[in-house]
Amino acid sequence: MNADIKAVEATVRTYLDGLYEGDAEKLAHVFHPTSALTTVREENAVRNRPSPQAAGMQRDDHILTIDLVGPTLALVKVKCQMPPRYFTDLLSLLKIESRWQIVQKVFMTETLGA
Repeated sequence: MNADIKAVEATVRTYLDGLYEGDAEKLAHVFHPTSALTTVREENAVRNRPSPQAAGMQRDDHILTIDLVGPTLALVKVKCQMPPRYFTDLLSLLKIESRWQIVQKVFMTETLGA
């Protein structure tokens, strides 16, 4: 497997770990300082909600696709959950100073039974 794909996957796994654990430091490590977060409506920040792990929720997240567009750009689609909410995230990553970082997150939320 391409070293860059492995590095992108490791970055995204750290992102998913940070979401599940409610670990803002892990998330800060994978997001570029100028990153953007976009969704249709405002969501609770990680720091302001109990983590899925602390709430005893089952972890169920998946990397659906990794598209290595070029040597410095990757697009990743992931699914994760905080029942009854289910998320689809589209992440844009850039390789900056030899490290893959999330520079844009666009996501949507679906609520079970809504």
